Amino acid sequence: MFEIMKRIFFVLTLFAAAFIFVCCGKLPQAELDGAKAGIELAKTAQADMYLETDFFALQDSLNATIVVMEARKSKMFANYNDVTAKLKEITEQATELVAKTETRKEEIKSELVSAQSAITALQEENHQLLGIAPKGKEGKEALDAIKADIDGISISVSEVPALIENGDLLNAQTKIKAAQEKALGINTELKTVLEKYMKKS
Repeated sequence: MFEIMKRIFFVLTLFAAAFIFVCCGKLPQAELDGAKAGIELAKTAQADMYLETDFFALQDSLNATIVVMEARKSKMFANYNDVTAKLKEITEQATELVAKTETRKEEIKSELVSAQSAITALQEENHQLLGIAPKGKEGKEALDAIKADIDGISISVSEVPALIENGDLLNAQTKIKAAQEKALGINTELKTVLEKYMKKS
């Protein structure tokens, strides 16, 4: 009877060990695949361009989790519960990042519209200032150069809608910023010239 009990206990122990091994020792491959797919979707949404810091922080988090998982593979009764939870968290964060990226794109579009309006107003003012600026012999050459710059700004800004249409928001942003800075510079220059001229008159 004692021998039978020992055998039953031994079998139960084996079953318990097997159960623990299956429950705790199984690699969370599905969760890993899900996290990788989530990161890839975020990259496809261009999160690496529009929310660079957030994207690469999430990528680093996944890489660190993979390192932990790989290190536990050699252990007989490795527990992957925390790794599984982390991978699920990364997948959720990747999904959120896709939504945040789309939100950021819309914000940039709004910023571009506002910047275009500001540049249009500046360009109109610059044309007016140019019209009343003193036109001496040397002054005419300088004003012609300024007019060429103003025309160049208009051409540059006119290219922005096509960039927005093609989804090239970052280049549109760069172009608008450069145009706005140049228009502001011209505005300041013309006002300075007029101020000096008025003081002399």
